[in-house]
Amino acid sequence: MPLGGKLPQDYTFVEQPQRQNSCAVRLSELFADEKNTLIIYSFMFGPKMERACPSCTSILDGLDGETPHVTQRVNFAVVAKSPIERIMNFAESRGWRNLRLLSSANNTYNRDYHAEDADEDQIPALNVFVKRDGAMYHFYNTELLYAPSEPGQDSRHVDSIWSLWNLFDETSEGRGQDWNPKLAY
Repeated sequence: MPLGGKLPQDYTFVEQPQRQNSCAVRLSELFADEKNTLIIYSFMFGPKMERACPSCTSILDGLDGETPHVTQRVNFAVVAKSPIERIMNFAESRGWRNLRLLSSANNTYNRDYHAEDADEDQIPALNVFVKRDGAMYHFYNTELLYAPSEPGQDSRHVDSIWSLWNLFDETSEGRGQDWNPKLAY
């Protein structure tokens, strides 16, 4: 696929590594020296939301275990619009240990990359960025959310990274139509 547009800015996020003091990190700093690809998952957990999205949580529960494998080849981070302390408290309650969690509370990243609508409602999105000749470019976004769905089907735009549905797709019952993940059972 050809490169997308050059990034309009070097977004500044907030992170809190190892639950230490929070610090600013630029998108350009998310690229390790030897890795020119960056995957960012936009987690639906905005400041107006009473609780984190159960579906996003299910995805991240799985990706937390995969992250050490993923980061052997590419850079990977998770961005949410909530303040970093709220994100870290939720991550701790889930037992997440490997995800690089960032807050976009003070920038327009979510809005600019299809993870937030005009009403500031959060939208799940997976974006891929690449670095070429010192510049950063957008490469991919999960856009099936915006395409018409088949009757009885959801948009399946981030399902390629969601192992739960991939497992159900292998069964004779398939996904079913009336079950979705919950934050607790």
